[in-house]
Amino acid sequence: MAGDINIDWRSVCPISSALDVIGDKWSLLIIRDLIIHGPRTYSELLKSPEHIATNILAARLDLLVGLKLIQRVKLQASQRNNAFQLTESGAELRPILMALGIWAQVHLKNFHTEILEINASNQLEKPTR
Repeated sequence: MAGDINIDWRSVCPISSALDVIGDKWSLLIIRDLIIHGPRTYSELLKSPEHIATNILAARLDLLVGLKLIQRVKLQASQRNNAFQLTESGAELRPILMALGIWAQVHLKNFHTEILEINASNQLEKPTR
């Protein structure tokens, strides 16, 4: 299956390899949305507040499906659109994203005063200042 995905690996370093896959902001934001909201359709992912372009979303979804981080699913028989959900491998990115979010809360809040906070239930919410 390694031939199904065409990635220009920069090195054999595992950190570099991980960044080759999820190092762009769009892949991480798609994974974030699936962690927070569960399965999402293409249209729902397009409505993300970061305004991903349709061609970039399609390319990232194909990449993440090919790498088995997400999978296509049918939510209901009556819906004509497929949705995407995390695979077990994709769900294992949750603690990494949480750690990144907590780091940002601690180290970026003085520069980005409107940054959301992660509450005890690991949900994002507006800060109570």
